[in-house]
This record gives sequence, C-alpha cells and structure tokens, in this order.
Amino acid sequence: MSDERSPLPALDFAGKVVLVTGGTKGIGAGIARCFLAAGANVVVCARSAPEVLPAAGGRSAAFIAVDVREPESLHALFAAIEARHGRLDVVVNNAGGAPHALADKASPRFHEGIIRLNLIAPLHVAQLANAAMQAQSDGGTIIFIGSISALRPSPGTAAYGAAKAGIVSLAASLAVEWAPKVRVLTVSPGLVRTEQSHLHFGDEAGLAAVAATIPAGRLATPEDIGQACLFLASPLAGYAAGANLLLNGGGERPAFLAARNTD
Repeated sequence: MSDERSPLPALDFAGKVVLVTGGTKGIGAGIARCFLAAGANVVVCARSAPEVLPAAGGRSAAFIAVDVREPESLHALFAAIEARHGRLDVVVNNAGGAPHALADKASPRFHEGIIRLNLIAPLHVAQLANAAMQAQSDGGTIIFIGSISALRPSPGTAAYGAAKAGIVSLAASLAVEWAPKVRVLTVSPGLVRTEQSHLHFGDEAGLAAVAATIPAGRLATPEDIGQACLFLASPLAGYAAGANLLLNGGGERPAFLAARNTD
C-alpha cells in the first residue's frame, strides 16, 4: 500500500447500487443485510414479497417481484433499477436451490427445471448486469453464489450440484470475456444455517451433530457469506476475477477418520 491509512474505508458502499437475487431469505437476505450495513442501496428480488424485508443500519432493501427463470421478468427488473437508480454497481447472483430428489426417481422435466433455475437463469442475470456495467465508466462486479455441492458428491441433489459446478466454470469464462470493466467471481458456501436448515439436517440435535463434523465447529451464517461478498465487491479485491472463494469452515472431516480403529 502507498500510505498508512486503514483499508476499511474501501468497504464503504454508500452511493452504490447492489442487486441480490433471491435476497429475501436465507443466504440472500444475509448478503443484503451486509451491503445495507455498508451503506449500499440494495434491491432484492424474488417471486413473492417477504413479510419482512432485509434491513440493517436503520435501512431496508427495496423489493421487486421477479421470476429469474423468465427473460421478460428479468428485463423488467433491470429496467426498473435503471429508472430508479441510474446505475448498477454489484450483482450477487444468489437465487436458486433444489429439493431433495434421487436422480433415478426424478423426471427429466424436474432435472431440466433445476438446471434452468441454478445455471441458465444466473447466466441471463449476468448478461443483463454486464450490459449495464459495461456502459458505466467504472464498470461493476458480478458475484455468483456457488455451492460446496459443485466440488464434492451431492447425493439427492445431483442436478443441483452439476448446475453449481457449471456456475464455477461459467464465472471463470465470463471473467475473461467481460474484463477489465466487469469483474466476475464465485463464492461457494459450505453448510449454512438458515431458516430452512431443518429441512436438510433435522432438529437442534441434528444441526449440532452436523456442525460437529465441520472443523470450525459450526455451520456458516448468511452473514459469513455476505461479508465475503462485501470484500470481493470492494476495491480491496480489485485484482480478483474468475476466482472461486470456498467458504466451508475448513471442510468436512474425511469419513476414514471416523472409521479407523487406531489413534
């Protein structure tokens, strides 16, 4: 660094406009809260409005109803952001997910829907975000939310894991195509505790047992993911592009460690 000033002012997003897709609950809401706390004007979108919008620092996110799977809906979203704010600095491509379904039991239509939501829709979001950012003198940043499911077996959510693996590759390619004005990155969370964790891990005892398998001793919080996005979108990460930041608390203990009979 050229001087002794603290780098923390670089995390001040006052005056910046941030879009978080799927930002009304879970990881997306945590990301939205982090950017709100940093001073950003945050827009969140989902198919239906939440009872309570993400809020932090005495400010709330703005909501726009959008189905990210529908191109017409996405065009309306970006037109609304342009009309309201006149710019777009950061997009966090978070919307996605998948219910548990064994690959040999799920229908082709189900698999196609999962790929559409978790890979094709984020690509369309990124295309529109890039078009807006390339027209700005200072460009912007697009962050895809990936998953640990892209990097290890994902039984019960095989199509989802495959789509997230595609996201990692997609972001790396877009980072090359859209540089230098637009930086494209991926953040891949491990296991995150949200309001829907019980659907995957069960009650508090189940959550505690899962947490015990993680070296960090706990599941991630949505804010853990949000703070990483805040860093990657800031000037502090200005040379980062095409990278995949894995946030998994140290990973999962290898199964052989529990199976062995020696210290």
